[in-house]
Amino acid sequence: MSNDRGGAIVFSFFVWGLAGALFGSLFAGLHQVLLLVGLEDWQSLLVSAGAAAMTTSAFYSSMPVALVGTMAGVLASIGYLIWTGHQVKLLAIAGIAAGAGVIAGEAYAWMSKGGARPLAQTLTGLISGVVAGSVLALGLSATDLQIGAFGMAAVVVALVGGLFQLSRRWVLSISSDWCPRRLSAPLVAGLIAAVVGASVWIMGGTTAIALDEATKGAIDEVLAGIPSGFFGGMLGGAVTGVLLEIMGMTMDDPRAFRY
Repeated sequence: MSNDRGGAIVFSFFVWGLAGALFGSLFAGLHQVLLLVGLEDWQSLLVSAGAAAMTTSAFYSSMPVALVGTMAGVLASIGYLIWTGHQVKLLAIAGIAAGAGVIAGEAYAWMSKGGARPLAQTLTGLISGVVAGSVLALGLSATDLQIGAFGMAAVVVALVGGLFQLSRRWVLSISSDWCPRRLSAPLVAGLIAAVVGASVWIMGGTTAIALDEATKGAIDEVLAGIPSGFFGGMLGGAVTGVLLEIMGMTMDDPRAFRY
């Protein structure tokens, strides 16, 4: 094995491991919280896998755009809470945060030049996450297996990683035809900001529920599942990255990730 080949494998191990850790933490936390607020298990798997994959791929493809959306979502959510007196409604806070994200993303796009890559990568992550969540939900339902946050995060990250690498060029080629370049950053920033707003709503609902003594154990389970998701996602991402590198499905030049 050449030094360049070995270096590429090590690089993929660390990059995919870190991305998997972020994905696994988001997935595990969202999955438990969504179960707590009343969603069915399969619904929670689809939503949490799709949201975590979309967010991770946005940071993976264009961190500046994702950070702009995150900051806009945080500021809009704080303003919403101050204005309404902590009366959190999902559609309202997510919509306001998304609007702030679109405006911030448009400002970023106006100040910089780039293509439709961030949107294509984010859509690829969302599609891959929903498909992976569906596969996991069907597999658990068909086999009656009981696996924890560690195992679910590792499986979902591995599935999303493979699907992402297989489909991203195809999605990029399609989205570049119908998506104007200037809309890419605003849409991605808006999606990330909406996720931030929805997360604030979830935490607000969780806090309210936590006042009930009967649900304190469930809250502790949510917190306990995040570290397991972190390490499960890290393992799944690292192994998947190495396998894809060995099979020749290499990562792009990091310079291409810039918006």
